[in-house]
Amino acid sequence: MSGLRVIEPGMLALVQDFGRFGWLAQGYSRGGPVDEHAFLWANRLLGNHFNAAQIEITLGGFSATAQASMKITVTGADVPVSVNGNSVPNWQVLQVNEGDKLAIGYARSGLRAYLAVAGGWQVTPVKGSCATVRREQIGGLTGHGHALVAGDSLTPEAVNNSSQAVTGQRVKPDFIPDYTSKLVLDVMPAAQFQQFAASAREVFFSETYQVIDKADRMGVRMKGAAVNWQGAGLVSEPLPIGAIQVPSDGQPIIMLNDRQTLGGYPKLGVLSWTAKNRLAQATPGSKIQFKEADAKPLQEQLKQVYRFFSVACQQAQNLRS
Repeated sequence: MSGLRVIEPGMLALVQDFGRFGWLAQGYSRGGPVDEHAFLWANRLLGNHFNAAQIEITLGGFSATAQASMKITVTGADVPVSVNGNSVPNWQVLQVNEGDKLAIGYARSGLRAYLAVAGGWQVTPVKGSCATVRREQIGGLTGHGHALVAGDSLTPEAVNNSSQAVTGQRVKPDFIPDYTSKLVLDVMPAAQFQQFAASAREVFFSETYQVIDKADRMGVRMKGAAVNWQGAGLVSEPLPIGAIQVPSDGQPIIMLNDRQTLGGYPKLGVLSWTAKNRLAQATPGSKIQFKEADAKPLQEQLKQVYRFFSVACQQAQNLRS
């Protein structure tokens, strides 16, 4: 019997594991959770492997019926969560039983919530991952990049008794982001940073930008003071997650998980891990400022984060090399 049957998927509900590594050269983006912080905490709470599949829910409006007893948690955006109409806390291990109705309302702050189950959702991987990338028609419940729809059923993987989650266990408040706080995002200078005029770099770091409604899992577009590029045209080159591209109109675009793998616009730098996670929760209209930051301490910080969450993947190996 399945573990969860979707009643309403909301605006967008996607199955995501930590991502599809090793396929960039073939043109496949990584996919995976846009907010790694929320995703990793959900798996840690439940005693899961860091890569265990979850459901990434954009904005909310998700509901489902439990078809078996299981332990779950909801992290990420500040969404109201209820079981059988009774409010339950986020960022905490919850027990749901067969026949229970789970409802995740619309976000009060933040953008993306993560619904995890003890053991992770059982989904067949494609090219080593079940991460859903709709643009590439890969991953997800069907393997073809489809979002979840009403009537879909998901089954939990078997749970290792030695790592069973404890109902009521929760993340300490210090580790739960305030999605209403001012967004000041660390930027590590990279790529064509030095080729931008000093005046253009000053504009970027001194002005306030606004997230516009052209934002999705591919990238986030900004509106604000134009950052002028006076250099020559560029040959397309690899695009990392968090790269800040500047097209001809001077309005920055920040690339996210489902971006294309190559891009020819000049780049100012790359967001830090923490900054990228916070941007993942920014709604249209959010105001953002950027702060130049040294890459080395941020990379050391990320190494510690990945050790804490027992992350072992190509991304973590690259940090150690």
